[in-house]
Amino acid sequence: MEPLNLKTQLGNLINLQQIDSEIYKLEREKQAKPEEIKAIDAAFESKKQALAALEKTYLDLQKQKKDKELELGSKEEAAKKLQGQLFQLKTNKEYQIMLQQIADAKADASMIEEKILIIMEQMDKVKVDTDTEKQRLKTEETTFNVQKNTIQTRIKEIDDRLAVLEGQRKQAIPGIDPKIFVQYERILTNRDGLAIVLAKDNSCQGCNMFVPPQVINLIKMYEHIITCETCNRILYIDDEIA
Repeated sequence: MEPLNLKTQLGNLINLQQIDSEIYKLEREKQAKPEEIKAIDAAFESKKQALAALEKTYLDLQKQKKDKELELGSKEEAAKKLQGQLFQLKTNKEYQIMLQQIADAKADASMIEEKILIIMEQMDKVKVDTDTEKQRLKTEETTFNVQKNTIQTRIKEIDDRLAVLEGQRKQAIPGIDPKIFVQYERILTNRDGLAIVLAKDNSCQGCNMFVPPQVINLIKMYEHIITCETCNRILYIDDEIA
């Protein structure tokens, strides 16, 4: 291949690489978008579970309150029944025993009432927390939806740009020798979208490894495609490409 032809080929490869670099960058960005949406959904689901836990706590407290109210009613009924039997007793000892039973029943009832009050206070607090969490969740749902819509919009922008780039790529490929293009494509795939790189200051700009002066001279001769001995990317000299 004539030096001028190879020089032109390298120029065409550089132009193609610019297109492919943007394609790879956009495709990587697009591939990350589902995980971003997944993270948003997970965060929102976590908030919903926190609200559900508060609602369950409130229901549990309601049940505890109802159970204590039934227990209180039972104690009050027992005390009332004992009170009604009080004047049917025949001895002072029985009378005193009955008075103690009534006092015990009333004491138990009083303790239950205190527990009911504590439960009611807990219910009030959980109710406030639940209402606050509901309002926060409503606001955050709006925020999450905006974030998801923003991601979806960006995906659409990426798709539109990729369509343009694919068109440019198709137009660029015919200007490249098929054998060189096959070599370029293989390196592009194996080297994460970067197949041709600048050799600058005796260094490969793809892997930052040393490029010997004799290799630099070979690049300048434009007799063959020269690749980096370390990363195998195609090398070119910037000020030598028209």
